[in-house]
Amino acid sequence: MQHLSISSLRKSTADSPLSASFDAQLERKAERETKTGKPFYEITLVDGTGDMKLKVWENRPQFRALDDLPEGSLLRVSGEWTQNQYGMDSAKWDMRLLNESEGRDFLAGDPETRQKQDADWADILQMTGDIADPRLHALCAEFILHYGDRFRRSAAARKNHHARRGGLVEHVAQMMRSAWAICGVYPKLNRDLLTAGVLFHDCGKMWENNYPEAGFTQPHNIHGEMLGHIPLGIETANKIWRDLKDQPQSKAWQELTPESEDVQLHLLHLIASHHGTHEWGSPTLPRTPEAMALHYIDNLDAKYEMMSEGYESSPELAPGIQERKFPLPASLVTPLTHFSASPGVAPSAPKQESIELPLDELF
Repeated sequence: MQHLSISSLRKSTADSPLSASFDAQLERKAERETKTGKPFYEITLVDGTGDMKLKVWENRPQFRALDDLPEGSLLRVSGEWTQNQYGMDSAKWDMRLLNESEGRDFLAGDPETRQKQDADWADILQMTGDIADPRLHALCAEFILHYGDRFRRSAAARKNHHARRGGLVEHVAQMMRSAWAICGVYPKLNRDLLTAGVLFHDCGKMWENNYPEAGFTQPHNIHGEMLGHIPLGIETANKIWRDLKDQPQSKAWQELTPESEDVQLHLLHLIASHHGTHEWGSPTLPRTPEAMALHYIDNLDAKYEMMSEGYESSPELAPGIQERKFPLPASLVTPLTHFSASPGVAPSAPKQESIELPLDELF
């Protein structure tokens, strides 16, 4: 029997059933009733790669075991897994508690995800370290020094995209790489400002979508609930900026151009406007090229991640068509594969002759 992560199990069962086990944390157990009044549990299991839901019917031995099993328990779940229109399921599965050694290994995260997030974090350090503006450079360095550990265990969302421990690092790193690429195409964009804006735009998620030091269950936080990540992000950036202004090195900032107050205001504007519209939660709209770029970079990475997850988990409606994944606008269609020339066959040169057709043959 293979031992996989939740994400790997989802990929492996996309085409055929699979006998496998996985380790997970019991995030939630909700008592439900069928239409005929029969009780069942709906449980949510999570690991460092994703989550899955299982229904536990009253005639299953696991039903009684769940009565005394607290949320947060670490489990090994084994069974014969398939996928249907409702997600992964198994007609025959069992579970047990992880022992102490297994629990330590599980909480460390799966090696593949750890390796990816470590590489993403290294990219964030490199790109913020290359910021030339000494004020934005110091601001990012101070943020990473004080909040780096908390930042690294935060998710980018609760359910739609990068909704996993460390997902915020993955999201921010990819956004920074995209921002640097776009600055190469639009050289008038302020790359220092845009890089800092990417780092800080979702930093309020450290309260809205944070994880404990040990565990993969995402709790709710009163500050995140009552304020939201945009006001929290503005306050975080402002606090660090005020602290830096009290340090001796900031005296040299008075001679810099543009003025420090303008740099601070433009950075705060990026945080405030990155959702792009009032309806999506931004208190103001993008009013600078950097703000507009940040909004679209953020939206692109979030939507691309949603589509990638949809291709892994959404049921097939017809060959090449998969069920819509909320909040994407429509059903997913299998993307076109990259062109690959046959070995030893040189691509033919394009013909230079132009062909003119009467308009009535075109329409």
